[in-house]
Amino acid sequence: MSETKNKKALAETLATSLDITKKSALEIIELVFDDIKDTLGKGGEVDIAGFGKFEVKVRKEREGINPSTKEKITIAASKSPTFKASKALKELVK
Repeated sequence: MSETKNKKALAETLATSLDITKKSALEIIELVFDDIKDTLGKGGEVDIAGFGKFEVKVRKEREGINPSTKEKITIAASKSPTFKASKALKELVK
């Protein structure tokens, strides 16, 4: 059966591993996530060796078709965060 972890569970693991309080561990995790979000928000990328790369994918404006009316529409340009797993992570998951 697969396991699901949330920030609280990650903080508990970190607190146990480093012998710190759960509150301190959660603050560290929040700091890491906030830094990743800030970097992506500025258009940068975060590359964590052995884990993967977070980056912003830019999609150009393009033409599409409304499926219900079959009318041509313009789809606005957009940005979205993406994650690409490292080779090591992919091998571990196989």
